[in-house]
Amino acid sequence: MRHIKKISDYSIVGGSAVIAIGAFGGCGDSAFVPQQQAPMEVQETKPQNAFVVIEEVAPKKYKIAEEFPAKETRVILKTLDGQEKVLSKEEMDKLIKEEAAKIDNGTSPLTNPELSSGDSGMGLGGILLSSMAGAVLGSWIGNKLFNNPTYQQQRARNYKSPQTYSRSKNSFNKAKQVKSRKSGYMKRGSTTRSRGFFGGSRGGSFGG
Repeated sequence: MRHIKKISDYSIVGGSAVIAIGAFGGCGDSAFVPQQQAPMEVQETKPQNAFVVIEEVAPKKYKIAEEFPAKETRVILKTLDGQEKVLSKEEMDKLIKEEAAKIDNGTSPLTNPELSSGDSGMGLGGILLSSMAGAVLGSWIGNKLFNNPTYQQQRARNYKSPQTYSRSKNSFNKAKQVKSRKSGYMKRGSTTRSRGFFGGSRGGSFGG
């Protein structure tokens, strides 16, 4: 995972992303065993910010090499010549709009299996919309993708390996569970503030 170590030098990676690198990028793919989790399409109803590494695997063909939750959505592109760049929001918006137009006219391999190149990779716009970053930035596309069975099949193939896909799915499920628990604590605290968590008149609570 040398590219993750190199990418971790980017100043844009926040504290949570650095922790995620250690948690999800510190071991080889063989260390991760896919688990039965809620499908990613459920998560996409409320997209989470993501840090994504997209790698060029053949000329103009790309795959998702790494992906995990982050404070802000950032996408790193690694090209065949070893160069790395951060895609700007303008660049990503342009790619998503171009791919959305292809989806509308039936020429996107994301939704038209006859145009798929199999496991050899896909164009950059299609790969971006396969990622969690695409779920955030392209949320306006909505049901055109997330309720499309062809898209769900295709997007899993757009990760560099099954382990990469499983690791991403598990990391976002875990982040969602943590967020849900924190929300539950806050709600509990708001209902107990007047009498205190332990029944006292001025006691504190988990929410406050």
